[in-house]
Amino acid sequence: MWFKNLVFYRFTRSVELEAEKLHETLLLQRFVPCRSQEASRYGWCAPMGKPSDQLVHASNGYLLICARKEEKILPASVVKDELSERVEEIEQSQDRKVRKKERDQLKDDITFELLPKAFSRYQQTYAYIDPKNGLLIIDASSAKRAEELCSFLRKTLGSLPVMIPKLNNAPASVMTQWLLDKNTQPSELELGFEAELKDPSEDGAVLRCKQQDLLSEEIAAHLNSGKQVVKIAASYQDSFSCLIADDLIIRRLKFSDKVLDKASELGEADAAAAFDADFSLMTLELARFIPQLIDYLGGEQPQETLA
Repeated sequence: MWFKNLVFYRFTRSVELEAEKLHETLLLQRFVPCRSQEASRYGWCAPMGKPSDQLVHASNGYLLICARKEEKILPASVVKDELSERVEEIEQSQDRKVRKKERDQLKDDITFELLPKAFSRYQQTYAYIDPKNGLLIIDASSAKRAEELCSFLRKTLGSLPVMIPKLNNAPASVMTQWLLDKNTQPSELELGFEAELKDPSEDGAVLRCKQQDLLSEEIAAHLNSGKQVVKIAASYQDSFSCLIADDLIIRRLKFSDKVLDKASELGEADAAAAFDADFSLMTLELARFIPQLIDYLGGEQPQETLA
């Protein structure tokens, strides 16, 4: 169960969370499938999947949770076509114009009738709590999806004092400097051959580079003209490769064969052992990387206290 993306939040105060108590709390908002007339549902499910019923997987002090979302797929075109047919039938049979208020009511009625027949789309979002480093890490490629889990966890717990880390420097400025001055590049990061450069002005130009020497004169010319690095590919030691963005979202996280082989050796016993080995190694690697990344980007501002 290797994360493919990272959105990380900083706890603004110490929070004591025990696996068993957290499990009992999450049970109150356990995932239940949509009723026939519901468009969506969100709730907590077992990270390991069936047959496990544990909503928290604990290992080495890290707490893994998983949110499950169900959405009914009801294409707007289907509702639109059915609405057009009914409006046309009413106007012809009753020789009158269907006004907006009646049209809106018809649309609601159609949606209500079709929802029980709609297919469902399911989405699972994993996250884990790192109490030692005071972090909540979510496997999401967008801030919106991460915030959806955060909001639901806050609702479930009654309080969730977390915020995106505030850095001393703008990440785009720091990453730009990495390419302008090789001596500023972090020693533990090996820059790749992919980046996205953007002019910070309104409607500024965007340049996406792949298979490109990022230290070339061509790239330097774009940076000297005012563009900044907003995404950059990098590898961390021999652990994984990723794409670092200026919004602090780490995308396309891919662990190395060295790490994956070690996990396979540790989890040879059965599926549960394999799951635990994967999670343990992943969290240990990320516990080293995230604090270092924050340092590489210039360090973190003093925390604000949230309720």
